[in-house]
Amino acid sequence: MKKIALFSLALFISSVSVYAQKGTKTALKPFHSRAIVSYNVENLFDTIDDPNVIDEEFLPSGKLKWTSERYNVKLDHLVEAITMNLKENPIIIGLVEIENKGVLTDLKNHGRLAKTNYGIAHKDSPDARGIDCGLLYDQDCFKLISMENLTVSIDSIPDFKTRDILYVKGELQGGKVIHLFVNHWPSRRGGEDESEIRRIQAAKVARAKVDAILKADPKANIVLMGDFNDHPDNKSVQDVLKAKEVTDQTADLLDLLADDHKAGKGTHNFKGQWGVLDHFIISRAIYKGSNGIKLEPNDAIIVYEEKLLFTQKDGSKKPSTTYGGSNYYGGYSDHLPIQLILK
Repeated sequence: MKKIALFSLALFISSVSVYAQKGTKTALKPFHSRAIVSYNVENLFDTIDDPNVIDEEFLPSGKLKWTSERYNVKLDHLVEAITMNLKENPIIIGLVEIENKGVLTDLKNHGRLAKTNYGIAHKDSPDARGIDCGLLYDQDCFKLISMENLTVSIDSIPDFKTRDILYVKGELQGGKVIHLFVNHWPSRRGGEDESEIRRIQAAKVARAKVDAILKADPKANIVLMGDFNDHPDNKSVQDVLKAKEVTDQTADLLDLLADDHKAGKGTHNFKGQWGVLDHFIISRAIYKGSNGIKLEPNDAIIVYEEKLLFTQKDGSKKPSTTYGGSNYYGGYSDHLPIQLILK
């Protein structure tokens, strides 16, 4: 009798254990009509001195007098811009110009973003100022599979340091795998032509990873987002990354905002000229809807809203910035956010 009782108890414990394990595997919620947002947030620094990076300006005692009060105003504005015109919070938020994981934590816990169960994908970059790329993802709808930093280096410039490209692989409802790249390519400082080699190298790094993914799965769902610091018709995007207009029947990567750039619209304004520096570039598989996810050109938009803009004396508009030089304006960012609706 004792042996029978012990055997029964063991079976009971085993069944409870199996049930508990099954219970922990929660099905992912639908992603249909949820947004991916990409945003260069213009220097989201905390107020804490990090001796390993050049962040002295963004301290309460620094040149910009970056206080906790100003930091919280910045968080308020970023949440507003990221969620603008959206009924539901974004499923994915790709962020550029963030200092560290701490500011991502503060942002995801701020305002209406705190209502969503966001996870963080982030790794520190070698950029001298400590500037990184990061990604927030709704853990109820997106399962993180892996992430890595893709380092951009140039042999002829051994001391060159810039932002890594953040690559994230994840799963959506129905087992649909999606590959996400958050980019912040080198700036045009020193001149567009003189600095072009740096963005070309970033494009080579991104393209190599895309090629590896497509070799393993020709129908892979791929989304590249972020601030490329080049326009859709520049060499780095057009010839090296090989991202083309959606009308190009031969391209395997399609730039959804290329038409906006041709129409004189943009995400950034330089000396009165609007241009698309922030991109949504997708694989043809997504455009055709051949692997469970479908996106179309009109699903990608630039969030051009009055609240995010500053009207200059001549009546022209540009993004409402946090700072102009060392002058504090308390705006949003020097870029506009972009949105992409998943289907």
